[in-house]
Amino acid sequence: MSGIGMENKPKLVDENNLRIDGRKLDELRPIRIEAGILKRADGSAYVEWGENKVLAAVYGPREAKPKHIQNPAKAIVQCRYNMAPFSVSERKRPGPDRRSVEISKITGDVFESVLFLEMFPRASIDIFIEVLQANAGTRCAGITAASVALADAGIPMADLVPACAAGKIDGKIAVDLKKEEDNYGEADLPVAIIPRTKEIVLLQMDGNMSETEFETALNMAMDACMKIYELQKDALKRKYITDQEVDAEQVEKPNTSRGDNQ
Repeated sequence: MSGIGMENKPKLVDENNLRIDGRKLDELRPIRIEAGILKRADGSAYVEWGENKVLAAVYGPREAKPKHIQNPAKAIVQCRYNMAPFSVSERKRPGPDRRSVEISKITGDVFESVLFLEMFPRASIDIFIEVLQANAGTRCAGITAASVALADAGIPMADLVPACAAGKIDGKIAVDLKKEEDNYGEADLPVAIIPRTKEIVLLQMDGNMSETEFETALNMAMDACMKIYELQKDALKRKYITDQEVDAEQVEKPNTSRGDNQ
């Protein structure tokens, strides 16, 4: 939560339990995921999540440099989360700040728990997350995008990792808070999971909820993660099918070089 003063607080939930953008309490914002959009990265993904626009690129496994950071037993994960200066309404100062450093670290920790790092000793897996446009929930969108980018790079891992937040607005538990809800709500609970095992690999909370509210929010966030998981898999399937079609076209295309015409 941003700590904005409450004197101009808008009504976040109406008498029909509809939110300021017309969504139900358990309804996600529209989400679009595309895999493999950067040709020079080993893996990449782009996510539009409501008004969020997030790009993720993965490089590696490659030799970790400088050598003193190498781990002879496994690969290291290096993550950089960055918000572009133009990503918010008031221009953000370029470069890392405390928030971006924190999100970079927790995102790296998330993927250390699912990647098979022991397969790549002395290597580095580098994840770059660029927020091009922000409207609350960028850490969850970044983790979701980075997970697809890692899969696109072909790096072995236990499963994809979807992420989503739930929170408390006007005394009610809701999923996937947008900017106004995040600013004026009472609590925010970002969650990331390993879908096959339902293991929680990210759990943070800002604000106050009762034990019952916390359990409700956690369950709503996990249910939302499972919906996002399907979108992640669909994005990778579409990328795979497209790649197959391109390969087939190249095989079927006749050779029209001069040498064959002589």
